[in-house]
Amino acid sequence: MRKNFLLFLTVLLVVELSAQRTFIWCGSLIDGISDAPRKDMTIVVEKNKIVAVENGFTTIPAGDKAIDLKTKTVTPGWIDCHVHLESETNPNQYLERFTLNPADYAFQSVVFAERTLMAGFTTVRDLGGTGVNISLRNAINKGLIRGPRIFTAGKAIATTGGHADPTNSYRKDLMGDPGPAEGVANGPDECRKAVRQRYKDGADVIKITATGGVLSVATSGSNPQFTEEEIKAIVETAKDYGLRVAVHAHGAEGVKRAIRAGVNSIEHGTLMDDEAIALFKQYGTWYVPTLTAGRSVADSAKKPGYYPPVVAVKAIAIGPQLQGTFAKAYKAGVKIAFGTDAGVYKHGMNWLEFTYMIEGGMKPMDAIKAATINAADLLGMKDQLGSIVAGKLADIIAVDGDPLRDSNVFGKCVFVMKEGVVYKQ
Repeated sequence: MRKNFLLFLTVLLVVELSAQRTFIWCGSLIDGISDAPRKDMTIVVEKNKIVAVENGFTTIPAGDKAIDLKTKTVTPGWIDCHVHLESETNPNQYLERFTLNPADYAFQSVVFAERTLMAGFTTVRDLGGTGVNISLRNAINKGLIRGPRIFTAGKAIATTGGHADPTNSYRKDLMGDPGPAEGVANGPDECRKAVRQRYKDGADVIKITATGGVLSVATSGSNPQFTEEEIKAIVETAKDYGLRVAVHAHGAEGVKRAIRAGVNSIEHGTLMDDEAIALFKQYGTWYVPTLTAGRSVADSAKKPGYYPPVVAVKAIAIGPQLQGTFAKAYKAGVKIAFGTDAGVYKHGMNWLEFTYMIEGGMKPMDAIKAATINAADLLGMKDQLGSIVAGKLADIIAVDGDPLRDSNVFGKCVFVMKEGVVYKQ
């Protein structure tokens, strides 16, 4: 019996030692941390992790394999901190709330998830849907479907009539009085219950709508919609459950209330003022600009009938202001993480955010860091994601060309590896 056991351990050790490694030859390597790319590098991957980053093109030992990216620029897998994978903008989007079943959202989300991964985004933060996004995350984690690693909020939390109230614009007999279970909360006690419900549902992060929004069928896109006391109750409860809090906010007052209450990130921040920018820096709050969303909604609003009139007015007024706000925040030294609001525009075009950030004055390398190490930091995953160094998960992508010279290169993703598995080559 003892001999058999020792033989079994020996076989396990031999298998472990002979596990195939992958050597990725990189013509230019942007590691997510350094301020300049490194030429002619080799990344060594074993199982799902990076085990070494070496100078030169390492000779491949027998039994291992090579991936030749000598003519490409290699970066960590990109992270989009603001997506909505269940849906995608179209002229019938407001009608779909009455015609689509959860299964319909689920099937289309599979398409959107794979499209996002193929564009080079190996991780995303899904900030609100019906709750199907939780099942989508689980299916990807089980290997049933192809898609990015997902951190999801499940259903966003709003006040009655707020931006994420799912019954906005319904007839009175359909409207009802949704509560914390449906993601609608009023007062600190209901806010705590809404957070606990999201935890029970399986959310990874809490998303609240602290001001009005552009695409909700309501008159204001910027008014504050939670009191500071309510937001503090949400933040305190989220911390108890180990969850971070992301906040949709356009108007300056809503931004300031949320930052003072201790949230982790502000999404959009379109109308923030100098006082708000100072608070960002004082509290170390992250800013997720979503410039692509601003461009997209403003363009779609010009198409007759694409949005209801009340929405079109807001889209034209608010959308174009995002890039200027971003430029001001970046210049002031606010911490910025990459996020696009994918779903408001077509999934898979997330890379356009790089071009808009660079147009707004951000250095190309800073834009890449916003989508890698900064985004990983916001997610609380800096020790596992966001840079190409030994010990981190092997999320690696490559583009055809030099993105530091031509921002259109971000749209030419030719290689995608997530946790050591190649999905595109």
